[in-house]
Amino acid sequence: MWLADRWTDYELIDTGFENKLERWAKFVLCRPDPQAIWQQRALESMWKKADAIYTRSNTGGGSWTYIGKNVPPRWTVKYDNLTFNIKLMGFKHTGLFPEQAVNWDWFSDIIVKELKKNPARQIKILNLFAYTGGATVAATAAGAVVTHVDAAKGMVSWAKENMVSSRLDQKPVRWIVDDVVKFVAREGRRGNKYDAIIMDPPSYGRGPGGEVWKIENELYSLLQNCTQILSDSPLFFLVNSYTTGLGSTVIQNLLHLTVGKKFGGTVTADEIGLPSEKSGIILPCGISGRWER
Repeated sequence: MWLADRWTDYELIDTGFENKLERWAKFVLCRPDPQAIWQQRALESMWKKADAIYTRSNTGGGSWTYIGKNVPPRWTVKYDNLTFNIKLMGFKHTGLFPEQAVNWDWFSDIIVKELKKNPARQIKILNLFAYTGGATVAATAAGAVVTHVDAAKGMVSWAKENMVSSRLDQKPVRWIVDDVVKFVAREGRRGNKYDAIIMDPPSYGRGPGGEVWKIENELYSLLQNCTQILSDSPLFFLVNSYTTGLGSTVIQNLLHLTVGKKFGGTVTADEIGLPSEKSGIILPCGISGRWER
């Protein structure tokens, strides 16, 4: 398992009973997590210190209950030299997946090493299903030029806020609000090429024009199309999946049969996770598949 274990502004405190207790800077949140099915907690007293608790509704969705500290509508957390805006959203999310820091470290190291060897090279990265831009911010900070694509205009606006907070808003990022599948197809017709691709596809979703996305039906063909817009000497390819049933071997096979088949290189895949030093538990947070030249 690849662990995001270098955080200081984020901490997984404890887990259990399908919930997780986390510290985001100085605020402690209790949120549902379907992986934490064990019916015990290591630090029961800590759960009483939550500043906000998300409770699911029987009719779908849920709501936040605020306790103790005056939790602001937004605040920031830092990861190294990166700064992210945190907001409590209607469906338990905060706008950031902290486990992805282990992937930020991986591809940032590749970018930095390549630029040391070839300082004049412009490394073009395509970030698909890019959400609030965690990977966009990290890749830009490492020295890459990013095209950020997401179907939700609000998420793209949030990503721009993260760039401003990280003092990277003067860097050349191409912001695209569009359906990912259609955008990739258009880039292929235009002949545009990228040196690396990052994607974080949902299990299910709809594009701005009502396009239906189901990962088990669409991911393979999307990966095939993405191989057509990679440069002649690409650096890496990253696929994240939170979908139950798509294990690491499935993601590894998909990358092997598409990107690996065309470019060779090395394909690996594994769970990513968040360690809790206080409880001694590691919380699994999905699968990442990596191709590297």
